[in-house]
Amino acid sequence: MIVYAIAFVFYAVDLANRSGDAGAAQREGAAAAKRATVSERVAAAADASVEPQALSERTAEASASGGVATRVRPQAARATGGGAPVAGGPSSGGQGGGRSKALRIGFSLTVLGFLLHLGATVLRGIGAERVPWANMYEFALTATCAIVLIFLLVQFFVDLRFLGTLVTGMTVLFLGVSKVNYYVEIVPLQPALDSYWLVIHILVAVLAVGFFTLSFGLSVLQLLQTRRENRFAAGEPGGMAFLTTLPRAVRLEDLAYRIAIIGFVFWTFTLIAGSIWAEAAWSRYWGWDTKEVWTFVIWVLYAGFIHARATRGWRGTRSAWLSIVAYAAVIFNFTIVNVFFKGLHAYSGL
Repeated sequence: MIVYAIAFVFYAVDLANRSGDAGAAQREGAAAAKRATVSERVAAAADASVEPQALSERTAEASASGGVATRVRPQAARATGGGAPVAGGPSSGGQGGGRSKALRIGFSLTVLGFLLHLGATVLRGIGAERVPWANMYEFALTATCAIVLIFLLVQFFVDLRFLGTLVTGMTVLFLGVSKVNYYVEIVPLQPALDSYWLVIHILVAVLAVGFFTLSFGLSVLQLLQTRRENRFAAGEPGGMAFLTTLPRAVRLEDLAYRIAIIGFVFWTFTLIAGSIWAEAAWSRYWGWDTKEVWTFVIWVLYAGFIHARATRGWRGTRSAWLSIVAYAAVIFNFTIVNVFFKGLHAYSGL
């Protein structure tokens, strides 16, 4: 937790640096645009004071002597923005400024934290002589490890290091809450859990939660980026200058959708494996137990998110909010349902 917390600080410093650089670029762009406007006025005044014939002669002389004309037509200046970047405009999707030192340090600490995290998870399993996810504390330990692992692996395919603040922050929060509220000593497995389905069913659920977490983070950023882009289009200050260095809202939405699909596949298998395990343990595939119901609710929410976006054109903020609500159901299922609702799946260990 300490290593993740330090990594969180460095990721936050990187975002602060992005905000400062973006703000400076916006101010420089605004000043350049103002200078370009003044140049246009001067050029227009010069055009009005020079007779057309004299102006054509001057241009011909410059061409014959190989000189370069210094006056830019107002239309060309407007087309190019006066040679200045558009202040506060939507980002092109690049990371802006490359890999800062703070970002590199934060990512390196995330790798170190993951190795320590993985070691703690493996040692818990060795101490228990079984897989380390038989109660709420162990599930939280393993799930947060999976979140960080997936975050690290995704970097080989697409650069999502800008999610480092969210991933490390949520990991510290989840580990802290689990250590304080859910920690239990190692105890033997309950008879219903003593099955190879414990390995299969919970493992795929852990992987699904990891992908859902990244999708959730991208959806949150999508809402912030959409708000900034809308304010910019309306001619208002965008706020949160670091967002100008992140991908556009459309790109964030696409990434959230693609990652959610992977998580949804794992969650579907979780639902199926759980039904098969229930038949082996309790002689029925489905019994409308509270945990079963909420697992199905989560499946329906993510299925609705994927289906609505793919076939009904639910894009933009509606899509992002549906993704966030679905992830909120995941957290509710793990915390509230496991602690306050009794049923056959009462394996919190508390």
